[in-house]
Amino acid sequence: MGHGLNVEVAFARPDAQILCHVHLPAGGTAAEAVEASGVLELHPGIDWPGAALGVFGRRVSPDQPLRDGDRVEIYRPLMADPKEQRRRRAGR
Repeated sequence: MGHGLNVEVAFARPDAQILCHVHLPAGGTAAEAVEASGVLELHPGIDWPGAALGVFGRRVSPDQPLRDGDRVEIYRPLMADPKEQRRRRAGR
């Protein structure tokens, strides 16, 4: 073992999706993948380290250990509460 991990880091903007491939040492975490990806430098508007993270759509903490092949997703904050949006649509 000790060969390391190959993971992807994904960040979606309204106009584009960024997908970066990253190689980490074995035991690498979600936060380490984000920091190694270069996404933070390309998109300084990302609320780091406050951004929510996920692996394949499941929320994880920044210190979540990764497995080879994982995709770490950086989530943007919601602009409006989804429940409130549904209420407004139902009221129309």
